[in-house]
Amino acid sequence: MSSIEQAFVQSLLEDQKRVSGRRLNEARKLELAFGGSYGHVEVKMGRTRLVAQVSSQVAKPRDDRPFEGLFLITTDVSSMASPRFENGRQTVDELMVTRLIEKAIRRSNALDLESLCIVAGQSCWMVRADVHYLEYDGGFIDASCIAVIAALLHFRRPDTSIDGSRTIVHTLDERPPVPLSVLHVPICVSWSFFDNDIIVVDADEAEQDLRIGSMTITINKDRDICQFTKAGKIPLSSQQIIECCEQAHGRAREITDLIHEKLKQDFEKRNRGNMGFDLAENDR
Repeated sequence: MSSIEQAFVQSLLEDQKRVSGRRLNEARKLELAFGGSYGHVEVKMGRTRLVAQVSSQVAKPRDDRPFEGLFLITTDVSSMASPRFENGRQTVDELMVTRLIEKAIRRSNALDLESLCIVAGQSCWMVRADVHYLEYDGGFIDASCIAVIAALLHFRRPDTSIDGSRTIVHTLDERPPVPLSVLHVPICVSWSFFDNDIIVVDADEAEQDLRIGSMTITINKDRDICQFTKAGKIPLSSQQIIECCEQAHGRAREITDLIHEKLKQDFEKRNRGNMGFDLAENDR
């Protein structure tokens, strides 16, 4: 940004206004859509747009965790998303996003890794989430977390059986696919700090370039704080942190309800006119 653009954005923030017309504590509208294949989801927040795809394959578990499966997250951002990125070169921001999302989902036990074990110490499922950034306007952390957890909830892996020491992966014609065991839905909510005690939620690209500090809270609708990350030298009072946590909980509850509603709509669309895979279960 030019110095004139920076001064304009800063002056708006000091007047409790934003270029987008949002309030300081107002996040962008979230748009979420599932693709034709299981585990494919597109997320859009303002002008930020990305796609997440979950896949799985049989692998060998780690020696120190023989009863658990594997979960990996990869990110891919190119100059197509923004001129600030270079093809084939991972930036510090991209690395930070990957680590925060991994902590939010894997270390908070959102995905039950033990349910991915097939034979202890021999075979397990390796679940991989690939995140591709299409357009960038800030908010990569929040949008990436939503996309990955929604893709995990939507994904179905092939069913397996054991024949002696051999692991058999069944096709969709033989057995219906199996959903992943997702124990809770963590949601990342980020704030940006500016001079004169100005705090902004869900900053866009221009606001992120001007901020002097940031904070990300990962929380679910049950008020469990899964992660707390703060960068910068901006001191916060306990009251400010409590208010941010309350706001994060409200947004997490809203987004979780939206994800489940979209999953319900996708389920009805896929099974319209037939019983479908997921209706094969009964209560016996």
